[in-house]
Amino acid sequence: MSDSVTPPAQQTRFEALCGQLRPDLYRFAFWLARDRAVAEDVVQDTLLRAWRSFASLGDEAAVRPWLLTIARREFARRFERKVLETVDVDDLAELEDPALAAQDSQEVLDMRAAIFALERDYREPLVLQVLMGYSTEEIATHMELTPGAVLTRLFRARQKLKVALLGGGEEP
Repeated sequence: MSDSVTPPAQQTRFEALCGQLRPDLYRFAFWLARDRAVAEDVVQDTLLRAWRSFASLGDEAAVRPWLLTIARREFARRFERKVLETVDVDDLAELEDPALAAQDSQEVLDMRAAIFALERDYREPLVLQVLMGYSTEEIATHMELTPGAVLTRLFRARQKLKVALLGGGEEP
């Protein structure tokens, strides 16, 4: 659908619904990519794909999960055909290349690894709440759960992270 054929009302509706969610999309894409430029590209690709399929959006209340799903898929598409360049680590070590230096602190890396190690049922609500700023009710709607079930999963996710990061005791 080209812009010249698109009714201005549809463009205004798209901008009203999707434009306000751009910061959320960026935050989510940045969490996925851990790179500002890639996150910005993912957001642009997401909004472009959303614009092209905007007519298929049935329920306007579902725009946020719809956009997050598109963003997740756009991020995955970036790496489907990408062949990463390999380097010899020994050569880099001899040159004392700064590429070997850690970008994040060990605590951040440990936390990230612990979050990724969580089962999906615990990881998803935790990420939606902590990184995306969703309320319990929004998470419940998105995951098709009751708010009580979401609170239980959030509690258990935090307990599992506590055990993984601080040790001590059995996993809940």
